[in-house]
Amino acid sequence: MIPAKRKKWPVALTIAGSDSGGGAGIQADLKTFAAFSVHGASAIACLTAQNPAALAAIEPCSAKMLRRQIQAVFDEMPPAAVKIGMLFSCENVLAAAAALRNPACPIVLDPVLVSTSGRPLLEPGALKILGLKLLPAAAIVTPNIREAALLSGRAISSREDMSAAARTIHSRFGCRVLLK
Repeated sequence: MIPAKRKKWPVALTIAGSDSGGGAGIQADLKTFAAFSVHGASAIACLTAQNPAALAAIEPCSAKMLRRQIQAVFDEMPPAAVKIGMLFSCENVLAAAAALRNPACPIVLDPVLVSTSGRPLLEPGALKILGLKLLPAAAIVTPNIREAALLSGRAISSREDMSAAARTIHSRFGCRVLLK
């Protein structure tokens, strides 16, 4: 029996960290894409040694390798959308921004800045580069409350504070904001 032809799924590219525990980062993005009948392609920005209880280590991939991964996807399977997560290093923020300078698709930026335990997930100086290079290019940014506080420079302790922080981020970077 000849199988029925499957419809071609749209492609989405995730640029993020690899989570050895499988609950976040590239692994979670690919599972989510598949659940919505989207073919997931990936560019790994960093490797983590983690499980649900702890983040033991983070090691960035080289900026050159990150650019090559992104280019390989765009060369043969242009994505309908790009989702950016943890980039970790200044070099990888710059590499992602350069590779996505004129994207023909929307960019969703999840600015992974701090772990739930409070550990920084972005090298010093990378937040400024993220704000200059990637936030203005994003169709939407999806920070959590702690990340929104960092991006807006505002303390957030109420719904009103959330709205004010989202407005500040939008005004400062020109992107839509979905606070989570």
